[in-house]
Amino acid sequence: MKNTTPEQRLISLGLALPPAPPPAGLYKPVRVSEGYLYISGQAPMRADGTYICGRAGIDMDREDAKAAARQVGLTMLGTIKTHFGSLDTLDYLVKTLGMVNGSPDFHDYPYVINGFSELMAEVFGTEKGVGARSAVGMYLPGNVAVEIESIFKIKT
Repeated sequence: MKNTTPEQRLISLGLALPPAPPPAGLYKPVRVSEGYLYISGQAPMRADGTYICGRAGIDMDREDAKAAARQVGLTMLGTIKTHFGSLDTLDYLVKTLGMVNGSPDFHDYPYVINGFSELMAEVFGTEKGVGARSAVGMYLPGNVAVEIESIFKIKT
């Protein structure tokens, strides 16, 4: 795995990326600035263009919410490829903010966001795919289960 690229890992893992979602407002899905790629908040989009919705602790358990966070990772990778190009141009994941649509008594937010983090480690490797991270709970627009934004360092 050490000598394989993120694009090669996607193939070897048999991962299919959903289409990049259209912007839901006035913003850029991706922005490059001073060697960094900023990814706007992404939601868990399925291959058919629908979103995984619901609140952890009410509509889904922590395993379903974790699977939704993993799907956000696939959505984000699809967005990167659509708007930026190959994943191989990225050096490493810098920072992730994971937001979980949870009930007031749900507290496993870091566990849920591990679904995203584990996918990034699979695709980019544990050294480059694991960055700084925050995981919080809140009400999310459209009742999507999870929303995640990230920053990646671009290879120079």
